[in-house]
Amino acid sequence: MTSAPVEALPPPKEDKPWRTFTRWQRVQLFLIEWIGYLLIRALGSTLRYSISWEDGSAGDQRVRPVIYSFWHSCMIPAIYLWRNSGGRVMSSDSFDGEYTGRIIRKFGFVKVRGSSSKGAVRSLIALKREVDRGFSPAFTIDGPRGPRFVVKPGPVLLSKLTGAPMSGFHVALDKPWVLNTWDKLMIPRPFSRALMRVSCNMIVPKDSDDAAMEKWRQQLQDALERCRIFSEENVGKVGTREFPII
Repeated sequence: MTSAPVEALPPPKEDKPWRTFTRWQRVQLFLIEWIGYLLIRALGSTLRYSISWEDGSAGDQRVRPVIYSFWHSCMIPAIYLWRNSGGRVMSSDSFDGEYTGRIIRKFGFVKVRGSSSKGAVRSLIALKREVDRGFSPAFTIDGPRGPRFVVKPGPVLLSKLTGAPMSGFHVALDKPWVLNTWDKLMIPRPFSRALMRVSCNMIVPKDSDDAAMEKWRQQLQDALERCRIFSEENVGKVGTREFPII
């Protein structure tokens, strides 16, 4: 598979961290960054995977940018499959958010500092700026701490502010290792199958009121669930004529 298209514009300088870390934390961050990067790269390179588009379009790359959302559980295969895309990903300045941000930068993403609970307004403004410049953001939409499989309103508001379409996707893995964490994070087994299902695009009108915004949030919720169910039911078919390996 060829990874998602590389953005034409150069990435901006990232904001400075909102907090500092102790010397021991900096050592831990360095180790986690490199271990995480090497692990994802090693496992990802062995995956046999395919992409399925809900609208059957095979992805119209003329539609740029798109506001993507995905569940936290499929973060590891998503990082690898969308590598070098230049995507903008919101991540907090917590210890967990910092090492996640460092890892994704090594795969060609740009971290936008903030979270759904702290710095939300600042990060939303930063994401709007990136969308206006033509870059596609991505939300781990039930992160950073859950509740699992519940969509937060960020992508809906960003679509309303920018006019860019929303889309959801899910990556299912064939018999993954599943961690006993709140998100049931999946780790791919070497040489396993992976199927990424991408939903149709949805544009939130600029005049949407609170009731309409909730309806759009529910539509994104439904789209993500459709993608999750479809990819989980069909991941075993990757490598067949229906889902050829890319």
